[in-house]
Amino acid sequence: MEVFTSQISILEMSYILASVLFVLGLKKLSHPATARNGNLWAAGGMVLAIVFTILFHKKDGAHIGNIPWILAALLIGTVIGWMAAKKVKMTAMPQMVSLFNGMGGACAALISLMEFPHIPEALIVRHGMLNGETFTILMGLMIGSVSFSGSMIAFGKLDDKIGDVKTKLMRYFNLAFLVLLVAMVVYIMLMQGKPDMIWIYLFTALALIYGITFVLPIGGADMPVVISLLNSFTGVAAAFGGFLYNNQAMLTGGILVGSSGTILTILMCKAMNRSLLNVIIGAFGGSAVGAADDGDKTVKEISLSDAAVLLSYSQKVLIVPGYGLAVAQAQHLCHELDDLLTSKGVEVKYGIHPVAGRMPGHMNVLLAEADVPYEKLTEMEDANNEMNNTDVVIVVGANDVVNPAAEDDPASPIYGMPVIKAWEAKNVIVMKRSMAKGYAAIENNLFYHVKNRMLFGDAKSSMQKLIAEIKNL
Repeated sequence: MEVFTSQISILEMSYILASVLFVLGLKKLSHPATARNGNLWAAGGMVLAIVFTILFHKKDGAHIGNIPWILAALLIGTVIGWMAAKKVKMTAMPQMVSLFNGMGGACAALISLMEFPHIPEALIVRHGMLNGETFTILMGLMIGSVSFSGSMIAFGKLDDKIGDVKTKLMRYFNLAFLVLLVAMVVYIMLMQGKPDMIWIYLFTALALIYGITFVLPIGGADMPVVISLLNSFTGVAAAFGGFLYNNQAMLTGGILVGSSGTILTILMCKAMNRSLLNVIIGAFGGSAVGAADDGDKTVKEISLSDAAVLLSYSQKVLIVPGYGLAVAQAQHLCHELDDLLTSKGVEVKYGIHPVAGRMPGHMNVLLAEADVPYEKLTEMEDANNEMNNTDVVIVVGANDVVNPAAEDDPASPIYGMPVIKAWEAKNVIVMKRSMAKGYAAIENNLFYHVKNRMLFGDAKSSMQKLIAEIKNL
């Protein structure tokens, strides 16, 4: 029976306190006004868990060794993470999220890889490899490896360095790979003695390859869902590490990340009116093309002066942001336009689609950086309910999330996906550099709609000129 010394009691209490800080931090992340403090609270919980582990953790009566190496690694990681987070552009935020998430998966996999040789011999003698510790290690190793390599591929796709692999053979290849990995887990656990480490290295290599082939065929338009799914994988892998070490803080953190990532994945799939299985094996994007090419394809432009007059004399304006807003770094000008119109008595709101941008909540983060009040952000359903009473919808860099094909083109890959129905407003202005297709590579018939006018040009430059025109009225 384990004797709980004062040091062990302090350590356990610190883990409980760290877990509470994780929960409170996650709660505060639900609103932009408290999100910064939420991050600090959760980070404080992590610092607490690390410091108290170094000070009070004991194994076989001895304190943790190699303290200088541990502190050096913490310092290097902190400096790299801090500098990367400070310097990253908003357009590259999805890539950074994928990269950091992949590092978490790699850590979870390395923990399992290092702990496998230390499975107690007494446990193996009694039960063979068919025991909870072996299962925990193997699952953490598999899920962490998939999360790491999959996140690296997602990083490459988001950074336009890796293209999509469009072949149905990948579906069967991935299914076979998954069956092989599960079979290896069963085979290793049915062994009577500890297997040679070559089996574990082979298992790790296969899991890493599966992570690559798992993400390669998934289209660009589905990247927000993939990022969320991989994030949940990392959380689950970390939770297995918590089970392995009987560490409450690690377990709580992993469960929170895993469960929140899973919930977010489900919500985003619902927002796209697609199942997770359909996203994984039937992804669109990259080379998808809608089938409806008939009808009037006349493009109507609007001048800056006409746009300024239309906006200034409107009662209600809805701004629909997309990834193009992030590319142009025009979020601050967008807020300036918002303030200018508001000063003229115009009601201005922002219509946010759940999968706009290239990561979950991309537009919310972008607008929060520009100090746009959270109360002005309107969810898709509410925006659509008010659309008939909206005088002007300004689409800034968005494409697929305002595409009418989702409702009127059964042949389109996005048919059935809920979108912001900009065409139901009285007027639509699309700010775009060209007529190019969006990230899903699907033509947008909103550009040719009778209510729409195109304002061509870089969003930042167009915003500056539009603000100047409104001020001159």
